[in-house]
Amino acid sequence: MSDNLLSNINSPIDLRLLNEAQLPLLAQELRDFIINVVAVKEGHLGASLGVVELTIALHYVFDTPNDLLIWDVGHQAYGHKILTERKNSFHTNRQLNGLSGFPKRSESIYDAFGVGHSSTSISAALGMAIASNLKGDFEKQHIAVIGDASIASGMAFEGLNHAGVTNANLLVILNDNAIGIDPSVGALKEYLTAVKDGKNHRQNNMIKSLNFDYSGPIDGHDLATVIKELKRLKNVKGPKFLHVITTKGKGLQQAEENQVQYHAPGKFDATTGDLLPKSEANLPPKYQDVFGLTLLDLAQKNDKIIGITPAMPSGSSLKFMMDVLPKRAFDVGIAEQHAVTLAAGMATQGMIVYCNIYSTFLQRAYDQLIHDVALQKLPVVFCLDRAGLVGEDGATHHGVFDLAYLRCIPNLMIYAPLNEIELQNILYTVQLGIDQPIAIRYPRGRGEFVDWKSPYKKIIIGKANCQNKGTKIAVLSTGTIGNNVTKAIEDLDNKAFFAHYHFGFVKPLDEILLHTIFEQFETIITIEDGVVTGGFGSAILEFSAFHNYQKTIKTLGIPDTFIEQATLNELQYACKIDVKSLKQFFSTFKIS
Repeated sequence: MSDNLLSNINSPIDLRLLNEAQLPLLAQELRDFIINVVAVKEGHLGASLGVVELTIALHYVFDTPNDLLIWDVGHQAYGHKILTERKNSFHTNRQLNGLSGFPKRSESIYDAFGVGHSSTSISAALGMAIASNLKGDFEKQHIAVIGDASIASGMAFEGLNHAGVTNANLLVILNDNAIGIDPSVGALKEYLTAVKDGKNHRQNNMIKSLNFDYSGPIDGHDLATVIKELKRLKNVKGPKFLHVITTKGKGLQQAEENQVQYHAPGKFDATTGDLLPKSEANLPPKYQDVFGLTLLDLAQKNDKIIGITPAMPSGSSLKFMMDVLPKRAFDVGIAEQHAVTLAAGMATQGMIVYCNIYSTFLQRAYDQLIHDVALQKLPVVFCLDRAGLVGEDGATHHGVFDLAYLRCIPNLMIYAPLNEIELQNILYTVQLGIDQPIAIRYPRGRGEFVDWKSPYKKIIIGKANCQNKGTKIAVLSTGTIGNNVTKAIEDLDNKAFFAHYHFGFVKPLDEILLHTIFEQFETIITIEDGVVTGGFGSAILEFSAFHNYQKTIKTLGIPDTFIEQATLNELQYACKIDVKSLKQFFSTFKIS
């Protein structure tokens, strides 16, 4: 093969033709390839750079795809994708009709299990291993690569607990770099640090106590050592555990030194590693920062306020409060179930708890939401970041189900602000005193107003507002998608015919206003950035049916399908809820 090894490698079959001595050069080429593409196309950088050697070693030693390899979460799987027949299409990563940013079964036979949320790999790999045993295949290998942040999750421990009493041919590889998106936290992190420092190495080993054949820790960037150990473990039967030490962002100085920022850095200079400057002057704030700065301000004035996040202090901007009031702001690690019930426990003692969880991550704590919070009517404040369509992260991360999965829960209020001013005001309102839980959902990205800070104003629970008076058709929206409605109506020649109502509260609905609307208008349109099945539009249809109104009702929102990756504008267009599509839809109504 030529000196440019990667150009000749399109699959692991090609990789296995190399001499082991050539692999360090391949690792450098693969690292450079990832950097050059992500610098321009954006994506998750640091995690994939950190496992380049491990990725090469796994595909070199094991017979993928016959041997099954699962990457927990999948942030770190770019090298895997490039080596498994997707090198020439990798430039489409996270784009419309391109590669998914995460492993995905329908995309490649090398992606043994679809991922995106953390801590699923051990359970999935164990299930595959048990199935192989039942089919009489005792040679197939099943490998789960999981990070030190992900393995702290309860589900990962459930998988380890079960695996330890089986004879499954399972290899769990702990990719230990002491960081997830933010630095890892908790007692397990301290234990792993002690292991790396030579303490508790052979004595009192918690993994061994779970009946795993434990080896390590080893240097995950030493290809020869990793390959040698993988070859040994390939011949060891039963559950095995390999502890590998890596550096997130390995090979790019800035990514190694600033691991949080270079997790997904945006565009950067591939040669120098420097981030390309973004002009953020005179831009509205990100919704997450409105949450974080408002909560800090409120907490400084009200000593009962607590903040909780499961491993997303930077992404949620709870870090503002954590830096100033560390005793009252908690990162509990990747532990959404624990976060919700911890909040419930605090609420029983009179604390005002803001539990900040991404919309799709709250799905992982659904029983706790129902059983531990709503059933007991505890006034926990759930702040659901990344609600609605989120863009390039795709189907695993779109927060489009929350209105539907929350609306059916008794005792739970749901509020979706129109803009950052309403977000600020609802955060202020709930700490004045509520007697039941509330979920406040808001999107990824920026708001509408540069000068968003204003004196707090109390929001009336359950009240909707008229945004635009009209005479013929009523448009009902909830959340920030209402801004698209406003812009679409403004551009209509017959805008005087269209009334627009903003329902910040999806539950409880403003039924007094709804009766007025249904008595005045024959045609009603609902618009949301959540699924139409069971969402806000369904609530309006239920109201209409219950009160026996005979009206024409059109519901717009996310269709009953999983939405893939693309830019937010492309996704809104595909779902027909962007400004242009709404204007065209409104124009189809013949108004006499």
